Amino acid sequence: MATSIEGYKLGEVTIEGKTKQVYDLPEHPGLCLLLSKDRITAGDGVKAHDLEGKAKISNTTNGLVFRLLNEAGVRTAYVKQCGAKAFIARKCEMIPIEWVTRRLATGSFLKRNAGVPEGYRFSPPKQETFYKDDANHDPQWSDEQILAAKFQLNGLLIGQDELDIMRRTTLLVFEILERAWQTKNCALIDMKVEFGVDADGNILLADIIDSDSWRLWPAGDKRLMVDKQVYRNLTAVSASDLDTVKRNFIWVADQFADILPRKDHLVVVLMGSASDVSHSEKIATSCRSLGLNVELRVSSAHKGPEETLRIVREYESVLNNLIFVAVAGRSNGLGLVLSGSTTYPVINCPPVKSDNMQVDVWSSLNVPSGLGCATVLYPESAALHAAQILGLNNFMIWSKLRVKQLNNFVTLKKADKELRGVRNA
Repeated sequence: MATSIEGYKLGEVTIEGKTKQVYDLPEHPGLCLLLSKDRITAGDGVKAHDLEGKAKISNTTNGLVFRLLNEAGVRTAYVKQCGAKAFIARKCEMIPIEWVTRRLATGSFLKRNAGVPEGYRFSPPKQETFYKDDANHDPQWSDEQILAAKFQLNGLLIGQDELDIMRRTTLLVFEILERAWQTKNCALIDMKVEFGVDADGNILLADIIDSDSWRLWPAGDKRLMVDKQVYRNLTAVSASDLDTVKRNFIWVADQFADILPRKDHLVVVLMGSASDVSHSEKIATSCRSLGLNVELRVSSAHKGPEETLRIVREYESVLNNLIFVAVAGRSNGLGLVLSGSTTYPVINCPPVKSDNMQVDVWSSLNVPSGLGCATVLYPESAALHAAQILGLNNFMIWSKLRVKQLNNFVTLKKADKELRGVRNA
């Protein structure tokens, strides 16, 4: 038995499941180590086999998935990989509920919902919850059953607010990974996730996400499935069958390692005067927070139209995913000239002041016929609009936008929870 991994001294085993062990890390309060096993199981452990190399493959896949989700901004317990078979995570008390999200009807859903044809597409995805109880085969639970259980973990009572947050997070995670797999022409059919509560009472996406966690059909073809369902379907399991399952898992890890968010885009913030730098820097800061590459330039469509158009042509010659943000006060000719001279999107974000707002903004809003530039007043709005455009073809930018929406929802939920309650006269 190992006493340390990658310099982390192992404490007691706090949890041992069918395919993993969770170790306390006495020298690192608040953290734990999850060690995968070379073991594959199905049917609540009724079917089980040793599968050499599975722990390493599972740990690799899990690390790739969680690092992608962390980059998108999802709140997870995952910290970093630790050796070939383990990773470091924030210590959580686990909520004993599996959250399942389905894009297509298949598997156990068909058994529980007679008459629904296989392949029925759920829009939005179907969400289900199951209580973790191997002895009773993880029964499906309703919201009411979860609320009635009054789970309390690290001081947090799981109520309706917490259910709402987990439900939205589960959907977000599925849709991020669905879009990621689409870049490899693979359909994410369904998947399961779990949540934990850390010492500060925060709900975090936790546990492991690997090929045991989802159904994945290359080209959307069930016959090409590369997930654990291949193992589940086996009535007798030979060494050759296990080799096939292992090859599938390796293929999944290799494919996911090649899912890299593209950086082939640029937001050019073009300001009419150096006096607009402060306003433009705010746009740039908001852009970077959404994962957007951004560059600031200074050129006036009134005072130097030739130079302005030269700058535009410079970017057009090297980029396909390009957005211009025009920052010009008083008479905004910059945004209108850009819109009339390029086929790329142009967003006006004039640095208007309260004493002349109505006059200055009108020059951005009163667009001549044949031009299509949008106008927003706040730097964050310009960045968000640019991200919405670029996110159409970039799953990571889209993901960051969706995470921002989730964070807004969670912030409001928490504020409402703190303030609600009758105040007697």
